[in-house]
Amino acid sequence: MMLINVIAKELGFAPDKIKNVVELLEGGATVPFISRYRKEATGSMDEVAVGNIKDMHEKLKTLMQRKETVMATIEEQGKLTPELKKRIDECFDAVELEDIYLPYKPKRRTRATMAKERGLEPLADIIFLQQVNDIKGRARAFINKNVPTVDDAIAGACDIIAERVSEDEGARATVRRLFSRFGVITSKVIKGKEGDGIKYSDYYEWQEKVARISSHRLLAIMRGEEEGFLRVSIDIDPEEALEQLNRRFVKRFSPSREYMEQAVADGYKRLLAPSIENETRAASKQRADDEAIAVFAENLRQLLMSSPLGQKRVLAIDPGFRTGCKVVVLDSQGNLVCHSVIYPHPPQNDREGAYDIISSLVQKYSIEAFAIGNGTAGRETEDFIRKAGYSIDIFSVNEDGASVYSASPVAREEFPNEDVTVRGAVSIGRRLIDPLSELVKIEPRSIGVGQYQQSVDQTKLKERLDVVVESCVNRVGVNLNTATKQILTHISGLGPSLAENIVKYRAETGDFRSRKDLLKVPRLGNKAFEQAAGFLRVLNGDNLLDSTAVHPESYGIVQQMAKDMCVSLKEFIADAELRKKVLLSNYITDKVGMPTLTDIMDALNKRGLDPREQAKVFAFDPNVHEIEDLHVGMVLPGLVTNITAFGAFVNIGVHQDGLVHISQLADKFVSSPGDVVKLGQQVIVRVVEVDLKRRRISLSMKSL
Repeated sequence: MMLINVIAKELGFAPDKIKNVVELLEGGATVPFISRYRKEATGSMDEVAVGNIKDMHEKLKTLMQRKETVMATIEEQGKLTPELKKRIDECFDAVELEDIYLPYKPKRRTRATMAKERGLEPLADIIFLQQVNDIKGRARAFINKNVPTVDDAIAGACDIIAERVSEDEGARATVRRLFSRFGVITSKVIKGKEGDGIKYSDYYEWQEKVARISSHRLLAIMRGEEEGFLRVSIDIDPEEALEQLNRRFVKRFSPSREYMEQAVADGYKRLLAPSIENETRAASKQRADDEAIAVFAENLRQLLMSSPLGQKRVLAIDPGFRTGCKVVVLDSQGNLVCHSVIYPHPPQNDREGAYDIISSLVQKYSIEAFAIGNGTAGRETEDFIRKAGYSIDIFSVNEDGASVYSASPVAREEFPNEDVTVRGAVSIGRRLIDPLSELVKIEPRSIGVGQYQQSVDQTKLKERLDVVVESCVNRVGVNLNTATKQILTHISGLGPSLAENIVKYRAETGDFRSRKDLLKVPRLGNKAFEQAAGFLRVLNGDNLLDSTAVHPESYGIVQQMAKDMCVSLKEFIADAELRKKVLLSNYITDKVGMPTLTDIMDALNKRGLDPREQAKVFAFDPNVHEIEDLHVGMVLPGLVTNITAFGAFVNIGVHQDGLVHISQLADKFVSSPGDVVKLGQQVIVRVVEVDLKRRRISLSMKSL
């Protein structure tokens, strides 16, 4: 219960609701399931709230394990007093716990431990107490073969005091506070690296308060340091630190004041300052990681939830110059029908032959849309198709990660007899039909919607992005009879093994006729069924409710409603006006409350509807193809391709995305770019600067 109360205090939820969430999680329930189908137990918490409880509970469990280790180590030393045990028991801050543990933590041999080995700790105690006038006289008693002189004895004693100072909780808290409030991060170019590290030139002479530095600048600086171009440090005013430490440790009229001040200064410079600097760097990096990962996660969410074209016959093209453009035809389910290659661009310039091939495919397969990759030769290929004059919608598709997919085991499994170029073109086409179903096959980090993703904590990044994928897949739901193994893997309660078993069972026995048929799948038990069923759809099956988000556990409620309204289940589901007459309060029980009943009605009203908007046609300015075509003042259409903490990148069709800085996103103050733009959004921008040398484009959305 202690952990529950800690979480409640931190997150501001009622302890009983948190207890319910924790019990559900420990019972194997997933975040999407809890937030969607257990609202009575949670007080209608959303996925974010449930996820935060899960994360904090796991962190606290890890902290509890660490506390056990700490207490066991101290107890082995015979130093675990009741007071110390109580402090550790009541500590729920990881930094504070390590400060408590530091004096007892086993360490390598230090100057202090060597001084202790020479028997100088009693002398250190004498100096530290600051009550004896004749320190040198007292030091003579410690002279021996290992301590030849009085100065050696005092120096060794001061080494012990220096370490005490560096391990003192109060001292560490003081210096930590100074670093947090006043610490300045400085980056300088390493001599001789000026030319090679030009991309970090903004940070060759850079200073900024740690407390104010943005996540993207900190990550850029640290990457420059890691790559060997920058020297980075975090510093505070040492005089201010020493003044505060001396006030803590040195008595004003102490007879050993000289030695204490020397020891404090040494402890600060040699031990304490480097330790807290490293701590501050780590904490700052973690904060920057968290911010960057949050932006990446939101971008990924928007990308996964981007508008699908739907079940249309698509001709997809992976553009190229020298090697040609790979062309594939996909049916309305995204299956590969055929493929070819055309060479409309230099050096071959076979535009006539390319027209013939495209026209033949369009006619033969009744093509309903073109999907053209936005990479190399993308604009040129789009212009080529437009000039052909087909009355068919043309879509530019972001191909980031397509090459990763084409060489992946998933792609090889799907298309064992096709080369990577065919697989890449298929991926482009499928992204248009259903972005979510296709993008889940690609490692999220390879999709290209983050910044400095290689510089952040990779474990934390993967965990966060996996949560986003799971959330999006379950929010949309999937067709049980068409879903791939890859997307089924992310359905609540399934995972790779059960997903594979479902696909195998479907291939052997034919389409599922109902959700209940899932229980026939090998190794898929009642628990997995409970977690997964609500997110799986069976269209045109035996039970009309199987095509909705109504969970099977609630079918009886809907059936009772239909019975009470004196109509069949089919009639009840089809008649929205009839459902408005249902008095939901009549169906409240000790297990089913108004939140579940409201969700049931919403699910019936939205039956068969995809929460995503349908894809819209977009066209770049036909007169702009290269960065050299741009001039200041031009107003152009564009697509938002990436969102960062400092602005949004927009594709205007010139092979180089332009940046709309956060200050240029709107005529009003913008605290977060995500408040103004979304990934994939069609926008109008004005060119404000073109840097041809660095290939940088500055854009604005003000007054547009």
